[in-house]
Amino acid sequence: MPQVAAPLRRLLPLSQTLAPAPLLHLSRRLFAFSSPSFGRPSSLLALAYRGQPGRRHPQPRRGSSTLRKAPKEEMAGGGSKEVAFNRKRAEGNDGRQRGSMELKTRKLNPVNTTCYVQILGTGMDTQDTSPSILLFFDKQRFIFNAGEGLQRFCTEHKIKLSKIDHIFLTRVCSETAGGLPGLVLTLAGIGDEGMSVNIWGPSDLDFLAGAMKSFIPNRAMLHTHSFGAERNASQPKDSVIILDDEVVRISAMFVKPRYHNGAGSFNDIDLKPGDTAIVYACELPEIKGKFDPAKAAALGLKPGPKYRELQLGNSVQSDQFDEMVHPSDVLGPSIPGPTVLLVDCPTQYHTAELFSLQSLSCFYEDSLDQRESGKKVNCIIHLGPSSVTKAVDYQNWMKRFGGTQHIMAGHEIKNMEIPILKGSARISSRLNFVCPQLFPSSGFWSVKPANDVMENDKSTSSEACGSVSAQNLLKFHLRPYAQLGLDSASIPSLFTYKDIVEELVSEIPEVREVPEQVRKFWQNNANIKNIPPAGSRMLMVEEPWIGQKSDKLDDGSQKHPRDNQEIPSCVEDATREDMEITFLGTGSSQPSKYRNVSSIYINLFAQGGILLDCGEGTLGQLKRRFGVNGADEAVKSLRCIWISHIHADHHTGLARVLALRSKLLRGMPHKPLLVIGPRPLERFLNAYSTLEDLDMQFLDCRNTLKPSVDAFLSENVTGSATPQLENTMFAPGSRMENYNRKPASPRDTTAFANFKEVLQESGLEILYSVPVVHCPQAFGVVLRASEKVNSAGKAIPGWKVVYSGDTRPCPALIDASRDATVLIHEATFEDSMKDEAIARNHSTTKEAIEVGTSAGAYRIILTHFSQRYPKIPVIEEVDMEKTCIAFDLMSVNLADLPVLPKVLPHLKVLFKDELVVEEADEMQEAAAVY
Repeated sequence: MPQVAAPLRRLLPLSQTLAPAPLLHLSRRLFAFSSPSFGRPSSLLALAYRGQPGRRHPQPRRGSSTLRKAPKEEMAGGGSKEVAFNRKRAEGNDGRQRGSMELKTRKLNPVNTTCYVQILGTGMDTQDTSPSILLFFDKQRFIFNAGEGLQRFCTEHKIKLSKIDHIFLTRVCSETAGGLPGLVLTLAGIGDEGMSVNIWGPSDLDFLAGAMKSFIPNRAMLHTHSFGAERNASQPKDSVIILDDEVVRISAMFVKPRYHNGAGSFNDIDLKPGDTAIVYACELPEIKGKFDPAKAAALGLKPGPKYRELQLGNSVQSDQFDEMVHPSDVLGPSIPGPTVLLVDCPTQYHTAELFSLQSLSCFYEDSLDQRESGKKVNCIIHLGPSSVTKAVDYQNWMKRFGGTQHIMAGHEIKNMEIPILKGSARISSRLNFVCPQLFPSSGFWSVKPANDVMENDKSTSSEACGSVSAQNLLKFHLRPYAQLGLDSASIPSLFTYKDIVEELVSEIPEVREVPEQVRKFWQNNANIKNIPPAGSRMLMVEEPWIGQKSDKLDDGSQKHPRDNQEIPSCVEDATREDMEITFLGTGSSQPSKYRNVSSIYINLFAQGGILLDCGEGTLGQLKRRFGVNGADEAVKSLRCIWISHIHADHHTGLARVLALRSKLLRGMPHKPLLVIGPRPLERFLNAYSTLEDLDMQFLDCRNTLKPSVDAFLSENVTGSATPQLENTMFAPGSRMENYNRKPASPRDTTAFANFKEVLQESGLEILYSVPVVHCPQAFGVVLRASEKVNSAGKAIPGWKVVYSGDTRPCPALIDASRDATVLIHEATFEDSMKDEAIARNHSTTKEAIEVGTSAGAYRIILTHFSQRYPKIPVIEEVDMEKTCIAFDLMSVNLADLPVLPKVLPHLKVLFKDELVVEEADEMQEAAAVY
C-alpha cells in the first residue's frame, strides 16, 4: 500500500494522548465545507461509491484483507488552514501559556427556540453507569451526567459533543462522572485553541477536580463550579439557582440520605463525599401571549423593530403619542413556560429528604403555592434505580405532580435486552455466529425472548399515572409549545440475535458454511496439534490470508500453514479451566463505535482474575461479555489490576471497577485490591479515594521490575525491595534515563506481602513489569504460571503471558518475551506508517510480529489498533502462522491456542465488503452534521 501522506497522519486518532482522544469525525468535521459535492471531498468519492454502477473506483489490491486509499487532506476555507486534533495541546506539551481554554459563548435565541430533553442511554444495558440526559436548545446544549461510555454512545448516534456548553452532575461518583476525563481531554484538542466546558456539581465536585488534575496536564482544561457549600440566605435552604438566562433557569435542590439507627437521623457531619444527590429543575421562560397588531396600531406604533421588542417583553415609546407601550398592552395572556425535573434518588435513604424538599412545593398539584404561581412540571425524568422508584411511597409522591409525564430512566431488568452500542453488538453477534468458540454469546442476550421480559415488566413499570420507561434517544419536546410531549421518532429500532444472523446470511450467503468449518477445528484439535502430512486435506479458506501466496495442492486442497513450532507442553496438557484471555478493549486513543480502549481480563477461573489496563468502559465491557451478575462475580474475584502507563485511555475505567468491588464486598471479609501501576497513578487514586471508597493498595511498577521481584521471592525479605536499575532501560546513559533519574522509593512492606499473596492465590510463579519505550514510566508485564503435574505425574512448566502495553519494539520486551506462550503486543499503525509509529512511540503490525518471532513466542495476538481501522486492521504481506488479531469481547482459552491462527482466515469473510475506507465515509457523514 502506498505511503500515507504526512499531512493526513496528523488527522489520525492518537493513542499517545492522555485520554480517549477526540471522536474520530470531530477532527475532520470541516472536510465537508471544502467540496462542492454535498460536503463529500472529491478525493473520497470514488472510494465512497465503490461498486456502484457508473462510479469510478480503484482496483483492489490482491492478497490483502482490506483496502485503503488515503484521502488527501482537505483544508477549510479554500485550503488555507488545517483542522486537526492537537495532540500536543491535549497533552499539555504545546509550550504555550494559557490562562484558560476557549469556553463557548453563543448568541441566545429566546424566541421560537427549539428545545427538548433526550435520553442518552449510557449504561442502561449493562447498568454500570447512570444514563445521561441532553437538554437541547438551538443555541445551547446541556448534559446531565457523563458516565463511562458517553463518548462512544454519542459517536455512534452523532450527538454533537463539541456543542456542549455545560455538564451537570446529579451525584459526584464514578457512576455519573466516569466519562468526564476523556470528554475534557477530547474537547481540549479541538479547534485552534482547544475547547472546554463548564462542569457543575455539589461541593463534592472539588474532590473529583483535584483527582483529575493528577493526570490532566493543563488545569485550564477544567472549568468546574461547585455549589452548596455556602448558600444564599434569600433562597430556600435546600435550593440554589445555578444558571439563569433568556432561555432557561436551572436550579439545584440537595437530597441527602437519612439513616435511621436508633439514635435518630444522622446530621451533616456524618455525610461522606458522594452521598449528596441533586434534583435539577429546568424552567423555561413563560410563553408570551399572541401579539395583536391592531392594538399596537391603536397605541400609535408603526410596524417594525418595536414589535419585536414588545414580543421580547420590553416596553417601547409610541411613535404617535407621548406614552410608553407595555407588552401587556398588545400581547394576549401568557402561558407558564415548560418545566422539566431531573430526579436522582439513588437509595431508599434519600427518599425522606426528597419528599420534604421545600423547593418542590410550588410544583405539587395540591399545594397552595402551585395554585398561586401557576407553575406546572411537564416532565420528570427519574434517574434512580427501579428498586427505589417502584416503592409505594415513591409512586405516591409522583402522583402529587398531577398529570405530569414521568420518564423512568433508572436501571430495570429489561434494559439488558436492548444493547446501547448497536454497532458493537452487531459485530460481536456476527463473530459469535462464525466462531462461538472465540466469541461466546454476549451477556446482554437473554436466554428467554426479549418479549417475555418486556411483558413481565409492564405491570410494574406503569404503576404511576403517566409514566413510561426510558428508551435510547427518546425525546420530550418543550419548544415549540405546539409540539409539547413525547417524541419516539429517534428511538433506534430493536433487533435480536436472530435478526443479525439473518441479515448476515442474506448479505454473505457463503458464510453459512463457515461455522461448521470452524467447529471442526475444535473437533480435531488433538490432530491439529500434531502437524499432518503435507498431502493431508485441511479445512482452510479458499482465499489465502493476508497476502500469502496460495499453496494449494493438486487436488485443490489447501496445504497446512508452515507452522513448525512445537506445541508447548503447558498448552498440550491444558484444561479449559487453566487460563483464558478476554479482550475488553482493543482500540487505541478513544472509544469508538466498534472498539473500546485498552483492557484485558486474564481469567484464572477458580483462582480469580487479573486486569491488564483498565480503560474507560472496562466494567461495561465485562458486563457485555459475562452479563451483569457474571461481571459482578469477576470483579469480586479480582486478584490485582496492573496498569501500563498514565495515559487515560489505559486507566480511566479503574475507579469505577474499584468502587464497585468495594460496594460488592462491603460487610464481607476481604483484603484491599492490589493495584500495580506507574507512580502518577497513585496520586490520582489517593485523591479520588476521598470521594469514593476504592479499597485498594498501590504498588509502583518500578518496585515490580524483575530484579526486585526475584530478590523478594527468593529471599525472605521483611523490608521492601528497592529496584535495581543498572540492567534496565532506566540505567544511567540509557534512552529512558531522563524519564526516571531516581529509583522508586521503598514501599510499605504490607504491599509486598499482599503482592506475594496475590501470586500464590493466582497460581502464578512470578509477575513482573518491564520498562518499555513509550512515555515516562511506561511498562509491559510478564505473567508466568506455576508448574503443574499432569495425569502421568510429569511436571509441566506453567504458561507465560506477556503484554507489551504501548511501546516501540525494544530489547527489554523481546528478552522478557522469550518462549512466551502468548505475546499480546500493540500494533497501532499499519506497516506503511512506520514514521508515525516512531514519532509516537508505537509499533507497526510487522514490528509487533517481529518482536514475537524473534522472542520465540508460541502465539502473538495483536491489539491496540488505531481507530482508523474500525473493524479489521490493514495487514499486508505478513506471516500469520502464529498471529491473531484481537477483537473486542474475544476470549482465547489456553487450550485453543493451537487452532487460533487457523480460525482467523475464516473471520475474514465477514469483512470482505467492509473496507477500512468505510470509516472515511462515516467521517464525512459526521462532518455533514457537525
